[in-house]
Amino acid sequence: MRLPSKVTPFMDSTLYIFTLLLNEIKKEDIAPMTLFGKVKNRVNGISNFLVALDCLFALNKIELKEKTGVISYVS
Repeated sequence: MRLPSKVTPFMDSTLYIFTLLLNEIKKEDIAPMTLFGKVKNRVNGISNFLVALDCLFALNKIELKEKTGVISYVS
């Protein structure tokens, strides 16, 4: 997880990716690959995308619905 600092600008941090992902997930339940397709131009690689998803899941902000395979926002 990359946090903003003197060396890492906010736009390159995991916290910035959180905002991108949550904005999309709040609109609708979405499949992980579709979500990546929507944010891939603003995220530095799939590994940073996956780290952000893992962190959001650990923070209990999102959940994966196993039957449908989509991610949904936990309010």
